[in-house]
Amino acid sequence: MGATGATGAAEASATTDVLVVGAGPTGLALACDLRRRGVRCRLVERGTALFPGSRGKGLQPRSLEVLDDLGVLDAVRAAGGPYPPVLLWESGPGGAPLREFDMIEPLAPDPAVPYGGPWMLPQWRTQQLLHERLGALGGGVDFRTGVDGLDQDADGVTVRLDDGSTVRATYVVGCDGGRSTVRRALGIPMHGETVDPAPIVVADVRIAGLGREHWHVWRDQHEDAPGFALCPLAGTDTFQLIAPNATLEPEETAAEPDGAAQPRGAAGGTEAERVADLLRTLLTTRTSLAADQLKEVVHASTFRASAALAARFRSGRVFLAGDAAHIHSPAGGQGLNTSVQDAYNLGWKLGLVLRHGAHPALLDTYEAERAPLAADVLGLSTRLHRTRSTRRGAETHQLDIAYCDSPLSRHAPSAPPSEALPEDAPAPGDRAPDAPLRQAGTDAPVRLFELLRGPHATLLAVGDTPAPDGLPAWIRTHRVGTPAGPYAEALHLIRPDGHLALTTRDPADVLRYVDELHG
Repeated sequence: MGATGATGAAEASATTDVLVVGAGPTGLALACDLRRRGVRCRLVERGTALFPGSRGKGLQPRSLEVLDDLGVLDAVRAAGGPYPPVLLWESGPGGAPLREFDMIEPLAPDPAVPYGGPWMLPQWRTQQLLHERLGALGGGVDFRTGVDGLDQDADGVTVRLDDGSTVRATYVVGCDGGRSTVRRALGIPMHGETVDPAPIVVADVRIAGLGREHWHVWRDQHEDAPGFALCPLAGTDTFQLIAPNATLEPEETAAEPDGAAQPRGAAGGTEAERVADLLRTLLTTRTSLAADQLKEVVHASTFRASAALAARFRSGRVFLAGDAAHIHSPAGGQGLNTSVQDAYNLGWKLGLVLRHGAHPALLDTYEAERAPLAADVLGLSTRLHRTRSTRRGAETHQLDIAYCDSPLSRHAPSAPPSEALPEDAPAPGDRAPDAPLRQAGTDAPVRLFELLRGPHATLLAVGDTPAPDGLPAWIRTHRVGTPAGPYAEALHLIRPDGHLALTTRDPADVLRYVDELHG
């Protein structure tokens, strides 16, 4: 499965701008973003359907902002719910409830942060909503379509599919998980470690006679740490069961460093009964619940927590995103969120190159921005897993993601002096915080995030600072009469992914920035 070599486009049976491999949250989010930018893309998935389990069930505040921009937030809010308080139980049969506490630290209302805490939504439902959004944008998923290999040349990539056909794409993005076929075809290694050698069972189950107003956690009988958990999944009638130091396999083998153990769903017939019996045994030995309270196993899998990072996120015209590029412990709810934000970072750059004539060097900034951030998130997830902390604070919300060292973050000489900036003013590379605004010439209030929503970049012209003429159509200019929130009297150029690119008082700086993007 070579990743290089000359293969003519005439051999390909179909063509597209971007081939996205893998219809998990990453691939679906990327396909939605590309479609709304007018980029031709094809999304292929080796499986027969979307992943059926709850797995990553928490959407962090920054991801909610991303989903708002992608047009699915209303559906996400309607389908999910806030995290319930934890009810801690004494472990084992007859164990009594001990105390109640909030796992998620509450945040005070803040106009800069419209979504102040994580939102619970099972992964299967997040994927379903993104799939529906993709359909509304005119796209879809080619199921039962895997990748067998690829060859790239100076003009594009020829991908061999497992049905014997080929597809010719200008770019390819591997969003195909920890055991990524695309990454292996490129020969890119992953470096990491096993965070915890003990297997963990995760299952979606229906439980009778257990209240859904709490996240039920049974303390490990040997340690002051969770030993078993049943979390009511918002918007469903199921619980997510988590059992550390347990396995569904008679003989479990260690996961490879480049991926967690493959999930094994509750199959039909005898296998389904075997899995259900194992879960009933866990239920009765670690909790005060009875075996007959477990009514149904919807999905079940075993995994070992690993942390690994791909040596590169790009090889030529092929990119890696999501679990194909980085694997996390589930502790802290960072994996799915980081993956969706990979797609959000890469989508606008591909769109600008393919639809608006930006120089292809813009695509180099994907790895430059996302790889260091993924490494930091891996460290956070690993630390939370090993300390077995039951508290989640602002460090997990991903609102402090910044690209301050990126070549796309410019500190203009004509920027306002620091003493003229609000104390909470964002620096180039920071997430642009939301703020209540009043556009010049109207008394109608508007929030910054309303102006940012869509595939465009935004130039916020505050006060009397003149805005430049002749900007390309992918930048929308909005004039604000007076300084508002963290935005001083100046020109603030905000990238399509909501990060501040440039603050200046000289319109020529904005024109130079745009010219440089176009090479």
